[in-house]
Amino acid sequence: MAIAVIAKASQPLSQTELAHSLAVEDPTVVTMIDRLVKAGLVSRMLSESDRRVKLVVLTKAGTQLYAKVKTEADAFRKELLGKIDKKKLQSVTELLESLQEVVESAL
Repeated sequence: MAIAVIAKASQPLSQTELAHSLAVEDPTVVTMIDRLVKAGLVSRMLSESDRRVKLVVLTKAGTQLYAKVKTEADAFRKELLGKIDKKKLQSVTELLESLQEVVESAL
């Protein structure tokens, strides 16, 4: 999940921004990032504007892993949802997005 959030970000995320996106505490995300760094999937960069801030970016291996998983997930999603009416899927998607907004606003 962390790799997907990092991959989809328009710019490098700080560790705190990543923690917020994943709805976890900062110490939890630090441990997670440590494991991803050790696995060679992400690296930490110092922020140019604030040297106290560490930004998290995917490595080449992390980008390749994300692309592979996304391709497989897209194929699975297409197979799973391919026979369901598009209008029904749209309605369910809108309902789930509304529910997500309510939950996130309560946090």
